[in-house]
Order: sequence, then structure tokens, then C-alpha cells
Amino acid sequence: MSCSSRHAVAIAILYQGDRFLMQLRDNIPGIFYPGHWALFGGHLEPGESPDVAMRRELLEEIGYAPPILTPFGLYEDTQVVRHVYASELDVDRSQLVLNEGWDMGWLTATDIRQGHCYSQQANQVRPLGQPHQRILLDFMEQTTSLFSRSNNSTL
Repeated sequence: MSCSSRHAVAIAILYQGDRFLMQLRDNIPGIFYPGHWALFGGHLEPGESPDVAMRRELLEEIGYAPPILTPFGLYEDTQVVRHVYASELDVDRSQLVLNEGWDMGWLTATDIRQGHCYSQQANQVRPLGQPHQRILLDFMEQTTSLFSRSNNSTL
């Protein structure tokens, strides 16, 4: 796949303390990582900057407009170019409305390292999307003060 035919997406690492808010993607064949835990975000519209796309996607998916979105990195593979942002979530989860996806939940550093987490909505343990796990492991490594210790906190 050529560079120009890869999908461009903007995704957000949303965290509060030592937990990450993640989306359980719909279990629909044909989408990237169906039924997997993933970071919130989505495709860039034609002519749209990653910053604008990130803010639009968060409003669409959970009704949230973060005051600050910090660029974290660019992750590329043969199919997708991921523009990754990070933001500390400054609202309670109860103020968010899941408009896209099967479930949303707090995942701990332990969940991220293990590569899976239980979903109440799915009533089963679901895997993390591999690129999302890699991105979060990188984030945890770079923010060692919050995530360096094995962490067993829950909701």
C-alpha cells in the first residue's frame, strides 16, 4: 500500500491518574480491530488537520472537548498513519456519553501490559488492539512517575 493510500487517523490517550479511558470497538467485521479495546479517535476528513480531527472525533464519540491536547507521537504501519495525542481527562466519566463503540472503560497499567480487559457491556474479557497497546506502553514508559510500578487499581 502506498503512503498516499494509507488511512490517516487521530487518536487520543485520555488518562486520569493512573488509568486510561478506552473504547471497546464495535464487534463488526470489516472495521479495524473489531471487538478490541482501543483509543478514542478516527479518520481525518479530506483537508482536515490532525488537531482538528482529534477534537471533532472526541466530541462525536464521547461529547468531550479537552482543554489541552498534547501531541504524543506519530505511529505508522503499512495501512494506517496514527497521529497520537494525550490529554488528562478533567471531567468525571459519568459526564461522558458513549456515542460510538460497544463500551468504554478505565484500563489500568496492568490491563495494558496484559493486553486485555473485562467489559461489562460485552460480559467478557476483550483484547487490546495491538497498535493501541504499543502506544500506551510507550506512553507509560515516558511517564514513569505514574506508571512505573505494577498497578492493580480498578474502577
